[in-house]
Amino acid sequence: MVKKNDQLVVTIEDIGSEGEGIGKYEGYTLFIKNTVVGDKVLVKVMKAGKSYGYAKLLEVIEASPYRVILRCDKAEKCGGCQIMHIDYAKQLEYKENKVRNCLARIGGFENIPMEPILGMEKPYYYRNKSQFPVGKNKEGKVIIGFYAERTHSIIDTDHCYIGAEINMPIIRFMRSFIEKYNIEPYNETKHMGLLRHILIRVGYTTGEVMVCLVINGRDFPHKKELVEGLRKIPGITSICLNINTAKTNVILGEEVIKVWGETYITDYIGSIKYRISPLSFFQVNPLQTHRLYQIALDYAGLTGDEVVWDLYCGIGTISLFLAKKARKVYGVEIIPQAIDDARTNANINGIENVEFFVGAAEEVLPRKHNEENIKADVIVVDPPRKGCDQKLLDTIISIAPKKVVYVSCDPATLARDLKYLNANGYELKKVRAVDQFAHSSHVETVALMIKV
Repeated sequence: MVKKNDQLVVTIEDIGSEGEGIGKYEGYTLFIKNTVVGDKVLVKVMKAGKSYGYAKLLEVIEASPYRVILRCDKAEKCGGCQIMHIDYAKQLEYKENKVRNCLARIGGFENIPMEPILGMEKPYYYRNKSQFPVGKNKEGKVIIGFYAERTHSIIDTDHCYIGAEINMPIIRFMRSFIEKYNIEPYNETKHMGLLRHILIRVGYTTGEVMVCLVINGRDFPHKKELVEGLRKIPGITSICLNINTAKTNVILGEEVIKVWGETYITDYIGSIKYRISPLSFFQVNPLQTHRLYQIALDYAGLTGDEVVWDLYCGIGTISLFLAKKARKVYGVEIIPQAIDDARTNANINGIENVEFFVGAAEEVLPRKHNEENIKADVIVVDPPRKGCDQKLLDTIISIAPKKVVYVSCDPATLARDLKYLNANGYELKKVRAVDQFAHSSHVETVALMIKV
């Protein structure tokens, strides 16, 4: 019987949904972080249930051929790169299988029409947005970095291998600035201190860079010196403050104050230009996002005569892509600021065949359909990780579009929702995974459902 604190030797046979290795000891299943299929490892059992448990890696006795040397010495502690120790080609295989297995196990699909996963050409320095918490260690020294996985303990670092390279000089400057002017970092427990986070956003096509300081207050000292120092770093076009005085672990508050330049940057996905504020939701990997949206557009198969609804439209990223090929696109989003951004983005690009509505999609869509007789030939959904609301799925089924294009960031909820659509008159025609988040366990997927 396996019990806590046992030290065991196991061989890793599979990878779990969060990127952890799975091994068996005399039929007992153990989940072990930082391991790879094919590893023979010595582990210590940390938690033991009846049929499975969790163990900590102590030593790699025999390394898997798929194990690679970690570029980042913080990766095993940081929550951002759960599978950086796995060869990138094997990461892609794992993610494709993750989608396929969810569709089979949760969705009940057989003979799944999967196309090959789209990986990245350069799986490093790809993120256009990074949020660095600021704090102090036990010795009172300023620390800036990332939270350790499932904690709010800050891992101090200047370098991240998946964040934009411009982050490094910005964080180095901010570290010296905080120390020089005795800026007090925020203490979550005591709700004291000023500087909570440093948010950096980068336009990968435009080269524009935003530095937004999230503060527990209304003002920031030595702004003149702050601007002078940051402007020496190439690309800075926006320096602003985000006001968050709430006793919460939510990173951003609602109010943004300009310090220098603009309160936004601009960037492109394909040929479409977007204005991005500190509060805007914008995909963090613009190169792969372009490919993801192109797949969604291809799956929609638009001829120029269709009316398309984009539900959970955010700032209109997919809507504007679809508008190039559709007769009319309607976007729906519950967050008013996102709809403001969507309308601005449509104006910036001179796109006139789009219209945006604020509200819950399951309320807006049937109202417009029934009261104004607006049809829906194609519906595109890009919901949050929890998937589509049951009411929304019922609404889609009642309106009966010819096609549903589902863009998902969670294979499990995707499989659940596609199963429901499949049971109500829709057939799964195509599925493709896209790697938006190299070295993490996350994967994006596009699926096409056709009305039978």
